[in-house]
Amino acid sequence: MPTERTARTYDCDVLVIGGGIVGMATAYALSSCAPGTRITVLEKETAPARHQTGRNSGVIHSGIYYRPGSLKARYAVRGAAEMVKFCAEYDIPHAVTGKLIVATGREELPRLHALAQRGRENGLSVGELGPAQISAYEPEVNGLAAIHVATTGICDFTAVTRQLAEASGAEIRYGARVTRIDRRPGLGVAVRTAGGEVVRGRVLVNCAGLYCDEVALLAGDEPDMRIVPFRGEYYELARPDLVRGLVYPVPDPAFPFLGVHLTRGIDGGVHLGPNAVPALAREGYDWTTVSPRELAATLSWPGSWHIARRHWRYGAGELHRSASKGAFTRAARRLLPALTDQDLLPTPAGVRAQAVLRDGTLVDDFLIREAPRTVHVLNAPSPAATASLPIGREVARRALAALNGE
Repeated sequence: MPTERTARTYDCDVLVIGGGIVGMATAYALSSCAPGTRITVLEKETAPARHQTGRNSGVIHSGIYYRPGSLKARYAVRGAAEMVKFCAEYDIPHAVTGKLIVATGREELPRLHALAQRGRENGLSVGELGPAQISAYEPEVNGLAAIHVATTGICDFTAVTRQLAEASGAEIRYGARVTRIDRRPGLGVAVRTAGGEVVRGRVLVNCAGLYCDEVALLAGDEPDMRIVPFRGEYYELARPDLVRGLVYPVPDPAFPFLGVHLTRGIDGGVHLGPNAVPALAREGYDWTTVSPRELAATLSWPGSWHIARRHWRYGAGELHRSASKGAFTRAARRLLPALTDQDLLPTPAGVRAQAVLRDGTLVDDFLIREAPRTVHVLNAPSPAATASLPIGREVARRALAALNGE
């Protein structure tokens, strides 16, 4: 519990940077685990969930894709059930729809079977389907074989984030972009915002998403990774009746991206995407948005060049599909043969905050690191929204340990 001296000296006990779903889930977990803890959240936008949280496919992932025992696997499986329960408790739009992962070529069949086995190792019930069974679920979808995962769902993650913020009881300060951090192990952390405001806390939590590496550097910590932004471009189907639910291709295990998939959302519309192309800014939601400073930072990181050399063929294909609607349509037609160019309507893109190591390794698990009086969340792309409640508890546990150990 905060002391009288704490109340005089600090604006809060825990200062969270970032008002996306992970930041708000952390605030929620802090207030649940340690009632009376004073929490302030700084968010540079005028509302929560403006970036990764509010610009994804809205899928509650089952956890089938992730390496057994990894944080992603454990937190996604647990988080999916908790997310459905949270949405039901607060009357947030959601549905447990299940999904198909479909192999359209014989070369994909071994990967599909391996994925089914991985799902079972992660504790999921996985059904394996033949062509006739695929048609029973999705009459317009083409496939040689598929797996059905019943626990996948959809929800409104922006509404979830707002509810987490409200339920946390935290002080949320919007329009508060962090420009400077002064951390002194014996005193605490002082953060200055672009508006000149100074906020003092005993412990700092970095949930800054697209800017988490920059916030770590501001705090004086070398994170040994950099965020390399990848834009995911979507289309909306003009004929949503072509798809009943959620349909995914078999992913390439060399990449953290799931491939172009079909997602029927809470609003009844169907999105097709995303692809994955380099963004020219951390908030580069189209090709015209360029940040010379951020682009230079990406290009100066050795890992970016390692990625380019290692995966240039894959990247060239993604760029081609970004530049050509016809190429995007042809790729998607493998799953949905009835698709035409006229069925694809542009819709807003998202940007994935992908942590990349110096040697070009794409970090494939959630990455949480600690420093004096600080917890940094350094890699939390998909399925972080699904897993946000368990992630928030883990970050809160570490923050409270720092708070109690000072």
